[in-house]
Amino acid sequence: MLKIDMHTHIIPEKLPRFAEKFGYGDFIHLVHHRPGFANMMKGDKFFREIEANCWDPKLRITEYANFNTQVQVVCTIPVMFSYWAKPADTLELSKFLNDDIAQTVNDHPKNYIGLATVPMQDTKLAIQELERSKEIGLVGIQIGSNINDLNLNEEQFFPIFEACQDLGMALFVHPWNMMGFKAIERYWLPWLVSMPAETSRAICSLIFGGVLERLPNLRCNFAHAGGSFLPTIGRVEHGFNCRPDLVAIDNNVNPKNYLGKFWVDCITHDPVMLEYILKTVGTDKVTLGSDYPFPLGDLEIGAFIEEMDLPKETVDAIFCDNTLDWLNLSKDQFL
Repeated sequence: MLKIDMHTHIIPEKLPRFAEKFGYGDFIHLVHHRPGFANMMKGDKFFREIEANCWDPKLRITEYANFNTQVQVVCTIPVMFSYWAKPADTLELSKFLNDDIAQTVNDHPKNYIGLATVPMQDTKLAIQELERSKEIGLVGIQIGSNINDLNLNEEQFFPIFEACQDLGMALFVHPWNMMGFKAIERYWLPWLVSMPAETSRAICSLIFGGVLERLPNLRCNFAHAGGSFLPTIGRVEHGFNCRPDLVAIDNNVNPKNYLGKFWVDCITHDPVMLEYILKTVGTDKVTLGSDYPFPLGDLEIGAFIEEMDLPKETVDAIFCDNTLDWLNLSKDQFL
């Protein structure tokens, strides 16, 4: 069985001191304080400690083999998005990150598939880097659930999504810049509460703003099983029906009509919830994801799915076929 983990994060082992280079900002840099470990520093503030499996592709391949997984889709860590920075500086940072991912893919073509990051705060530069990313072998982009607090339906982002559709580049939406962050930092609530809400915010914005209606061939995948969107789709639909004057002002298509038209990863940590997700979006729209190498992810790479007594066809679809469909790739290139 070919297993492809479509939701993993990677970072270069060595990062330039972008804050010093650009002369401002809390750009992430790494402090390698002991062998095999580094502290991610946000300016002068500690962000998190990471291990070598965040940057070492050979180590990652070895770790993945323990879970019978051969291929990883890699994208940057969302804190690297840097949408807050000057667009030209975010472009330079994006190029650095994307070149590193492209090199990883080139060095290990049977084991890695790459997604780019782009300066979403500048439409022209984002499309420029999107086009370059395709040229260097990346197959899609990862973006945040909002861009500097702007929802994804804002018209300035539409040309970027249109370019993704036209270029055949996949879109992976990951929650970041979580709403209410400073008010609920205790108990890790931004990651436990706001992240699922952020993904629902992104999906609702793309639906109600008419983006998915206008771009039916845009191949979107949403992290963490779509966050809180699918568990609350009944409420979302009811709001659409009872207050169309507030909800249906840009798109009069029922939000339930979009179920099965986008992908979500399988990161539910709960077999009962995954069964609901499969029933709601379809067995052909759920992809294997782990959020590796971070502890809130599924670091056993879908082991709970193998214990769910699902039909073999469904397991094969989740572990491989659905991701290939989302990315428009052939299984042959990984065998």
